[in-house]
Amino acid sequence: MVDSARLSLHVPEPAVRPGGQPDFSNVKIAKAGAVPRPEVDVASEDIRDLAYSIIRVLNRDGEAVGPWAGSLADEELLTGLRNMMTLRAFDARMLMAQRQGKTSFYMQHLGEEAVSCAFRKALAKGDMNFPTYRQAGLLIADDYPMVEMMNQIYSNESDPLHGRQLPIMYSSKEHGFFTISGNLATQYVQAVGWAMASAIKNDSRIAAAWIGDGSTAESDFHSALVFASTYKAPVILNIVNNQWAISTFQGIARGGSGTFAARGLGFGIPALRVDGNDYLAVHAVARWAAERARRNLGPTLIEHVTYRVGAHSTSDDPSAYRPKTESEAWPLGDPVLRLKKHLIVKGVWSEERHVQAEAEIMDEVIEAQRQAEAHGTLHAGGRPSVRDIFEGVYAEMPPHIRRQRQKAGY
Repeated sequence: MVDSARLSLHVPEPAVRPGGQPDFSNVKIAKAGAVPRPEVDVASEDIRDLAYSIIRVLNRDGEAVGPWAGSLADEELLTGLRNMMTLRAFDARMLMAQRQGKTSFYMQHLGEEAVSCAFRKALAKGDMNFPTYRQAGLLIADDYPMVEMMNQIYSNESDPLHGRQLPIMYSSKEHGFFTISGNLATQYVQAVGWAMASAIKNDSRIAAAWIGDGSTAESDFHSALVFASTYKAPVILNIVNNQWAISTFQGIARGGSGTFAARGLGFGIPALRVDGNDYLAVHAVARWAAERARRNLGPTLIEHVTYRVGAHSTSDDPSAYRPKTESEAWPLGDPVLRLKKHLIVKGVWSEERHVQAEAEIMDEVIEAQRQAEAHGTLHAGGRPSVRDIFEGVYAEMPPHIRRQRQKAGY
């Protein structure tokens, strides 16, 4: 019998630990404008390389270059900048409110504002997002009232969800924002199912699924890809790769696939990677994928390469698992500052107007917060009544059943 070496288990480890020097040498960044823009009816096997590159529009000088540029007018870009600035100001105030004990929990978007704010502008009224807890920009960019978001965070008497969801787990059918699931990855399958239903009904609406890099390790993610590819569901499958899950680096979920976008290749799904801190690039790629879905060409998988600057949540301390200076070393920069620079280069914005806009936006956020905090708690003790719980869970009782119950003395 031939002696053989003992087996050993491979456990991926981050390149750098707390106290070390940040290292993003593994993030291969293509030159802005270098990645080609294929026709929307392209076959997935013909664009396999797009799953390993990064689509970028803004170069280091703040100029929009390449085939993916030109999807937005100046006014649309100014609106996008304001949306991202609003989300950042909203985050700052709600994070402070949590520290002051006004709410139990909060999750911020710092560094990831372009992903959701730009993506929303590529969708149409009636399209449905199935988001995670870090896509509030979908609501901000669709003019959902900030005070309503704050009412839900505070679970006050004007909470649109009547205290039945965790803070920041918003829901708005009118604004195409399916209620957030705390069970990560379940929304991916739901999005595909919703898109399949839209196709069955010969509707024109499409769906967008959202998931973080860590949650792609869940089986629901893979199940969603099976159904999306098999039935060519009109859905955009978004993966927000912000480098870190709750406290583990992306290598745990990514495994040996190289990139998260590459996960889609085995299912025959066109897969692209985009600079998630480039507002113009995110919008261009989202619009390309939306057009594919509307033309009944099937799903598209998009990996948004970005960075979570803040903690995972107010219950997390990132200094325990990554270098404190890592966010400063992130090579794709700050999405707000990059779009600001682009607009200044174009001559439609200035440092002075930016400072003024920051103050105006903060005033708006503070006013919304004042209104939300003026409302009392939902109920005594902050808990919904039994009647509220039943009315929120069960359908309205049919009249004939109500009459029968009344006769029986119920």
